[in-house]
Amino acid sequence: MKVLKTIKEMQEHARTLILKGKIIGFVPTMGALHEGHLSLVRQARKDNDIVIVSIFVNPIQFGPQEDFARYPRDLEGDSIKLKNEGVDLIFYPDMNDMYPVGYRTFVEVQEISERLCGAFRPGHFRGVATVVTKLFNIIKPHRAYFGLKDYQQTVIIKKMVQDLNMDIEIITCPTVREPDGLAMSSRNLYLKPDERRAATVIYRTLLEAERLMREFRKPEGVKTIMFDRLRSEPLVTSIDYAGLYDPETLEEIKDYSEKEEVLIAIALRIGDTRLIDNMIVKL
Repeated sequence: MKVLKTIKEMQEHARTLILKGKIIGFVPTMGALHEGHLSLVRQARKDNDIVIVSIFVNPIQFGPQEDFARYPRDLEGDSIKLKNEGVDLIFYPDMNDMYPVGYRTFVEVQEISERLCGAFRPGHFRGVATVVTKLFNIIKPHRAYFGLKDYQQTVIIKKMVQDLNMDIEIITCPTVREPDGLAMSSRNLYLKPDERRAATVIYRTLLEAERLMREFRKPEGVKTIMFDRLRSEPLVTSIDYAGLYDPETLEEIKDYSEKEEVLIAIALRIGDTRLIDNMIVKL
């Protein structure tokens, strides 16, 4: 398994692979890999000749008061996991190579980037769209893999690829959960034992919302009960959003009587840790 650290090296290697007719599958990550990431890697391994994983904690998707400095980093541990999964190459670029002095170019998908998490993390999805565009240009993959836990991110990336005519297939893979239902996330490492137990309220609330949707079909009532359930957990310190949304536009739904699918989504803080989760309900 190769580890490449410069953009030039990565571009030259990708060019060689493409000239050889190899199909490249790409999994972009920020490291601190867990089973959710590895599920993407396994799917990429099934689908492609070559699997490339990037590990880059992207500074421009973090706000001034967010956790960039303390975001978990473990290249050695991540490398062992990826080698065991048969990954061909890790791209591990330096921040100064990705964003040299004088960097001024950004990519932004309007409207859908400003809803849900975007309303609470200004500039976050501009940072995501920019770094993913750069990684696509550097690696030139045929397919790229993203997890549905970050549902809004998948919608934005798909729209970006469509609008900018990128010749890349975006593959989305199901959320991987712990046995008690908590969605796997690198930020789960921040949780203290009591906070980790409290975090199960998120998945329980999603399941209850799904049941209520099928029984009552009244969005406002479902949203109210979701907030009540989340607030009943003492360690929930704030709720950014919890409700029912259109899976494509991410707009809040007032009436889903004629909808085929609805997105239930939650973002909150337990202690100082921000967690997100979602579920698509087929009606």
